[in-house]
Amino acid sequence: MTFEARQKAHRLGHGAEWRAVWRLRLAGYSILARRYRTRLGEIDIVARRGGVLAFIEVKARADMVTAADALGDRQFGRVSRAASLFLARHPRYADSTVRFDAVLVSGSPWRRLWPHHLPDVWRPPE
Repeated sequence: MTFEARQKAHRLGHGAEWRAVWRLRLAGYSILARRYRTRLGEIDIVARRGGVLAFIEVKARADMVTAADALGDRQFGRVSRAASLFLARHPRYADSTVRFDAVLVSGSPWRRLWPHHLPDVWRPPE
């Protein structure tokens, strides 16, 4: 991947996360963290509404189907491990119901569609 392609992908990701944050805020979520990085992985957004603590993966693609196809166990495995560290570092959220969500952002750079929030889209294997 060229430097220009990486920059374009980075800008696309930032824009998608910004849209996702506003989508969640308008739905009543409090944003606790963005791009939360740990040695085990990164969480795009950590949000809370009521007693639910949501760890959210954001995917931006040309269309919703492609964005949904980009979600996988590998990514959510990293998010799950990072979520464990988040909870260990923030014990005040220990009583929260933990959920793994996704927000899909699609459309061309000039015409972005409203982000689509998918609650409880993944569960860790037991």
